[in-house]
Amino acid sequence: MDILAGLPINLNWWASWWGGLSIWFFGLWSLQCIQRNAVLADLGFCLGLTAFIIGCALYIEGDVLHRLLIMSMATIYALRLGYHFFVYRIYRKAEDHRYQTLRIKWEPHAQAYLFVYFQAQALAILALAFPLCLLMAKASSGWTIWEGMGGLLWIVAILGEAIADAQLEQFRSNPKNRGQTLQQGLWHYSRHPNYFFEGLHWCAYVPMGIGLPYGWLTIINPLLMVGTLLKVSGIPLAEAQALKNRGEGYRQYQQTTNALIPWPPRQQSTPKIYCIKKEK
Repeated sequence: MDILAGLPINLNWWASWWGGLSIWFFGLWSLQCIQRNAVLADLGFCLGLTAFIIGCALYIEGDVLHRLLIMSMATIYALRLGYHFFVYRIYRKAEDHRYQTLRIKWEPHAQAYLFVYFQAQALAILALAFPLCLLMAKASSGWTIWEGMGGLLWIVAILGEAIADAQLEQFRSNPKNRGQTLQQGLWHYSRHPNYFFEGLHWCAYVPMGIGLPYGWLTIINPLLMVGTLLKVSGIPLAEAQALKNRGEGYRQYQQTTNALIPWPPRQQSTPKIYCIKKEK
């Protein structure tokens, strides 16, 4: 059985989901116009991805266990992250500083730009879910060592991101840490360990595609996600805000600690002082 046999490649099917997700994000955009909290886009991504992956698993004609595995991996990831956004970034919380910065930058057309940003989440869901649908369409019931490797990477990624998020929220909950930089736990080895494990989660699906027709398309996910975190809405906005709030302390943190990949911090170099001996 060709891997594309059960794949929902019918354009009407994809168009229907795109339409439904667009309506979903229009509703969330309208809500943020009232609540002034654009983190609703992140929550909407997590819940929208969950719904789409479940729909994909029900639609595709592939091995049941493989469909269940991929569906479980993606939905556990999305629901955990969505819970984090809701509890720590939305419910009775002020809008994240990154979005506050964007509002100021985009004025006087902030709501129009945010509308585009919210709608872009629908396209992101479809793009990230497509390679996962390929994995679900596997007809064979056999398991490979590559799938086991992907499963191990997924476990490390989910636990790592959860631990990094928990460490950050515990640090932020202490008023004494206001204006300070977290440099303990996973944050001792990376300035953004949560982003690192986010990217690692999407890398987990890559080995699972080895040996499958079109399995190489799974590389789309880590490239898209890591590229966004490194160059667009992740690290650049977070670090700009951190420098603004924490100043020289965060600048020193940048000089000694990797931005993404965890690694022992470097020793901060100290300027050499030269003494010039005057001639008599």
